[in-house]
Amino acid sequence: QVQLVESGGGSVQPGGTLRLSCAASGRTFSPDVRGWFRQAPGKEREWVASIRWSTATTYYADAVKGRFVISGEAAKNTLYLRMDDMKPEDTGVYYCVAVESMGTALIKAGDSGYRYWGQGLQVTVSS
Repeated sequence: QVQLVESGGGSVQPGGTLRLSCAASGRTFSPDVRGWFRQAPGKEREWVASIRWSTATTYYADAVKGRFVISGEAAKNTLYLRMDDMKPEDTGVYYCVAVESMGTALIKAGDSGYRYWGQGLQVTVSS
């Protein structure tokens, strides 16, 4: 059974940094598109960033572009999200996602058609 297990959440002050990790396990698991979504209290879930594993091409939502960096480590089958200059509006539950394939247009549109989802972890930005 495929599992995505997130770690690294927590609380940080505005302007601070957090790094999320997402370890994938299970049978042969090599989806080509992996990413992160988040959901703030009282708001709809939104796409944050994705990476095409085979080419290391990255995609970002406008709200996080220039502040967040998505990356992957193939040897550990682990996805990362480094979040710098964090803002209170970055607060929410962050979900790691993955899918075998997805077109670039859908990735950039923040389509939520990812097959695999992690359990989510809380990130809070507050002074």
